Amino acid sequence: MTFDWFRRQYSDQPEAAQPEVEPTEATPAEPEVAVAEDYLAWAKAAYQNIQKRQQEAPVPTAPASETETVETATLEADAKVAAALAEPIESLSPSPEAAVSATEPATPLPFWAEAEAERQARLERLKAEAIAEPEPTPPATTIATPELPPPIILDEGFLWSAEILASQGRRPEQISIEEITWLKRLRQGLDKTRRGLVNQLRAIVGQGPLNEDAVLEIESALLQADVGVAATDAIIQALQTRLRDETLPPEEALIYLKQLIREMLDAPLGEQKGYLFAPQKDHLNIWLITGVNGAGKTTTIGKLAHIASQSGYRCLIAAADTFRAAAVEQVKVWGHRSGVEVIANPGKNTDPAAVVFDAIAAAQARGTELLLVDTAGRLQNKKNLMDELSKVRRIIDKKAGEAHIESLLVLDSTLGQNGLRQAEVFSEAAQLSGVVLTKLDGTAKGGIALAVVQQLGLPIRFIGAGEGIEDLRPFSSYEFVEALLNG
Repeated sequence: MTFDWFRRQYSDQPEAAQPEVEPTEATPAEPEVAVAEDYLAWAKAAYQNIQKRQQEAPVPTAPASETETVETATLEADAKVAAALAEPIESLSPSPEAAVSATEPATPLPFWAEAEAERQARLERLKAEAIAEPEPTPPATTIATPELPPPIILDEGFLWSAEILASQGRRPEQISIEEITWLKRLRQGLDKTRRGLVNQLRAIVGQGPLNEDAVLEIESALLQADVGVAATDAIIQALQTRLRDETLPPEEALIYLKQLIREMLDAPLGEQKGYLFAPQKDHLNIWLITGVNGAGKTTTIGKLAHIASQSGYRCLIAAADTFRAAAVEQVKVWGHRSGVEVIANPGKNTDPAAVVFDAIAAAQARGTELLLVDTAGRLQNKKNLMDELSKVRRIIDKKAGEAHIESLLVLDSTLGQNGLRQAEVFSEAAQLSGVVLTKLDGTAKGGIALAVVQQLGLPIRFIGAGEGIEDLRPFSSYEFVEALLNG
C-alpha cells in the first residue's frame, strides 16, 4: 500500500475531489477541556491505525533455503571432525609386531624417533581425554533478520501533529506515519522564526485588547521576520479595518492573524484554492527546476524524485546542468538514492537543450509520468545564461507540447528579500508557475513566504525544512501557519 504524498492519500483509497476545507478553530464558547479530549481521542485512534498498518506490512524474511544450507554445512563439519578423530585412533592401536619387539632389550633411539614417540604419547592422552568428555554441541547459527521500522511514539509532537491534521477534516484512518513525521520536522524547522516572531506577537496581544499601538508593534515584528513591506501593509490594513468595528481580545487577535496569513498564502491559487499540486497520472508531466547558484536545485530535484517514486509515479531526471563541475555526478547520486534513472550526456560542456531533448524522447518512449529537468545555476543579471534558459523552455514546449509543464523556482529562504529580484527575472525567462522554498530550518526569516506570494503572485508548491531526503514536502498554508504561529 503506497502513500501518495502529492494527493495526501493511500493508493487503495478512491480518488476523490479535494474540497476546500475550512480549518476548525476552537471558539471561546466551547469548553476547552472537551475540545482537548476530542483531539486526544482522535490522536489515539490515528496512533492505533498506524500501528496496525505497520504490523500488517509484509516484512521480508530470510529464505528457507538459507536455513537448510546452514544446517547441511553444520552436519558436514561434524562428520569431518568425527573422521579426523577416528584416524589417529586407528594409527595408535598396538600391532602384534610391536608387542613382540617390546619384549626385546630396548636399543637407544635417535633423537627424531624419541620426538615422534613423545608426539604419539601426547596424542594418546588427548584421545583419552576427548573420549571421556562429552562432545561439544555446535553453537546455534543466528540468521540476521531485517530490521523493523522504529516504533512510533505517542508523544507531544504526535499529539500536536494529529491536532493539525484533524483540524483539516482528516479521518484517523487516512493518516500516515510520514505525515506525522513531516509535521514534526516542519515545526522544528520553523523554530527560529517562531521564537523571534511569535514571542513578540504573543507579548503584544497578551497586553490586552488589540489597539492602534499594538498594531504598530505587530508591523515592526512582521518586518523583522522579512515578511516584506507589501505583505505587512496588507496585514496591518486588514487589522486596522477590523479594529474599527470591534476590539479584539488576545485569543481572537491571534486567530484572525492566522486567517489573514492563510488567505494571503492561498491568494495566487485563485479558484483552485483546494487544488493539490500533483503530477497527472498516466500522462507526461515536465517540471523545469531553475534558480541561482547555491539555492539547492539539484538537492531539490533528488528529493522530488524520491517523493515521486515513493508515491508510485514513473519518474526520470534530466541532468541539464552541464556547466557546473560534478553537477551530473551529483544528480546521479541523488538518482541512485531515490531509485530514479538519470538521462545525461557523457561529454563536457554539452548543450543543455540537447540533453533536455534526449530526456523528453526517453520519457515519451518509456511512458514516464514525471520528468524533472535540472538546470545550471545562474545569476539573474547574466543575460546570455537567461537566454539559454529561455531556449530550454522553448525546446520543452516544442518537443512535448502535449505534456503538462510546470516551471518551479528554487529560492533560498536565508536570502530573505534578496531572493525577490531573482524571482522576478526568472519569471520572465522560464515562465514560472510556482516556488520551492528551501532551507527554512536555517533562518529566522521564514516570513519570506508571504513576501513571495504577495509581491510576485506565485504560489508556493514545496517547502524544505532540513537536509534529509524526507525533508521536502508539498506546501500547505494551514500547516505552515500553524507550525509558524502555534508551534
